[in-house]
Amino acid sequence: MLATDDLDLLTRAAQDAGQIALRHLTAGPKVWQKSDGQGPVTDADLEIDRMLRNTLCAARPEYGWLSEESRDTPERLGRARVFIVDPIDGTRAFAQGQHGFAHALAVVEHGQPIAAVVHLPVPGLTYHALRGQGAFLNGQRIMATDRTAVTGARVLAPQSQFAPEFWQGGVPLIAPHFRPSLAWRMALVAEGQFDAMLSLRQTWHWDIVAGALLIAEAGGKASDGQGQALHFNTKSAFSDGIIAAGAKVHSGLLDLRIPPV
Repeated sequence: MLATDDLDLLTRAAQDAGQIALRHLTAGPKVWQKSDGQGPVTDADLEIDRMLRNTLCAARPEYGWLSEESRDTPERLGRARVFIVDPIDGTRAFAQGQHGFAHALAVVEHGQPIAAVVHLPVPGLTYHALRGQGAFLNGQRIMATDRTAVTGARVLAPQSQFAPEFWQGGVPLIAPHFRPSLAWRMALVAEGQFDAMLSLRQTWHWDIVAGALLIAEAGGKASDGQGQALHFNTKSAFSDGIIAAGAKVHSGLLDLRIPPV
């Protein structure tokens, strides 16, 4: 199966997810807390998850499945290609009626994303990327910034991520910003609207896999919080944090995080 065919499938599914989300947003979603302490979930998350699984797995029954809102099983580990999705990234914002939520979908092949979509239905933004073919926003090519200096960079991250204990080489002198969806933060870096984004806690794969391909295809770099390469569809479905930026700012952030010996 061609990756372009997978991208078309992901795009249609993401748009359908957006329609479901908008319907629930208008009516007011029902919200409750997950029993495992992983935060809120809504009836929209679950309806979108069911739709995505039915749509995507029916079209590609040979692919594996990993979603924030589905029970995980080891079966996916034996599949060459896997769907990794977040039905609603930014559920807390969505539950509060905010518009900065996204649908993040990717196809991973042997641990690396080959097709990805991040769709924000309210502002009408659809980011997509194919491995080796670039990253795009609403059909227009996007590129990460070529900024060289970390000082003064515009970085998407919670203020808590700039505590001194995270930065052995000194806390970076940056201008912090925030958006509720991790996938959208990564897309904004790929678009060049911000110089970097980071989260130095364990980060679920469904939050970052689509953004990782967008960043790479936009000429940036994404790694875990220690600077190690990202691999997806692993037994533990999370990475040791995420740092994504233009290549030079990424290197500068790592030098502050873990100074060269």
